[in-house]
Amino acid sequence: MAGHDEHGDEGGPVGRRSRWPKTACLTLAVLLTLGAGAAGWVYWQLSGNITGVDIDHALGDDRPPRATSSAPPDASPLPGGALNILVLGSDSRDGAENRELGGGEGGSARSDTAMVVHLAAGRTAATVVSIPRDTLVTRPACPLESGGESAEVYGAMFNSAYEAGGPVCAVKTAESLTGVRMDHYVEIDFSGFARLVDALGGVTVTTAEDIDDERSHLLLDAGTHHLDGEQALGLARTRHGVGDGSDLGRTELQQILVKALLARISDIGLLTDPARLYEVADAVTGSLTTDTGLDSLGELTGLARTLRGLPPEAVTTLTMPVTPAPADPDRVVAKDPEAGELWESLR
Repeated sequence: MAGHDEHGDEGGPVGRRSRWPKTACLTLAVLLTLGAGAAGWVYWQLSGNITGVDIDHALGDDRPPRATSSAPPDASPLPGGALNILVLGSDSRDGAENRELGGGEGGSARSDTAMVVHLAAGRTAATVVSIPRDTLVTRPACPLESGGESAEVYGAMFNSAYEAGGPVCAVKTAESLTGVRMDHYVEIDFSGFARLVDALGGVTVTTAEDIDDERSHLLLDAGTHHLDGEQALGLARTRHGVGDGSDLGRTELQQILVKALLARISDIGLLTDPARLYEVADAVTGSLTTDTGLDSLGELTGLARTLRGLPPEAVTTLTMPVTPAPADPDRVVAKDPEAGELWESLR
């Protein structure tokens, strides 16, 4: 027995110890395989949620040059190079949730919010320029999914471009107005924005005046408030309860929200918290439409990683300089030369 124990047998302690590393390695391999499979499923699920639109193909070469001067006009933007992104908030009527949040009835939609986000080379700063949706523009002829193209329209409201030809026409109209190449396109609808704010745990904003807007269903006293998703959406849509009731007052509130969201993301360390990041991504991707250069989780997170070192205080929010439209005082037009100089600085 002593000699048998000395050499060890598979039923004794020595034998069990000799098998443990193999068992541990096998278990670890199974866990890693399952983990990789789960990660792949999450990636597939979230990427599959995103709607991609091939804007570059639809618009062809008749566009402003890219902001990245070190790359040829037809090349993709360089990593870390300057980027311009058209961000739209859509008042889509699709789905019960959007209608419940104020999207209304019917299948049409307009761009309720429009911002050009300029990311400086090296991601040292960012500029967010709001385009009032009531801005009168020349809406160019736009290619349509059904074939052919829409007619050019003079004196159209900027936000009508989305209704006329979807993301492609929204991008073409923005480029026509600004002379700035939109390297990417991002659109989120009412329900997606509300879910984003809720997934972040709400946002804290400070308003300088009381807000009482029946149309956006928001009632707030002047001061600091922590808003949930539905309240934040109400703030983004508030127009008649602030200032002179024009779209400019709403634009200012939207800029306050942008900074509040950036501060919240920075405070909770979103990019270093995988569980929270998944929750946010899952909340947003189902309501997200992008160009085909950003229509996967890998491409979106790749862009997000380049922004890790960009603090909220390095983000400047502006509104395109405008003046009342001569033919309609309830609408505005770009004010030159100020508007032209602003757009020139982002090219």
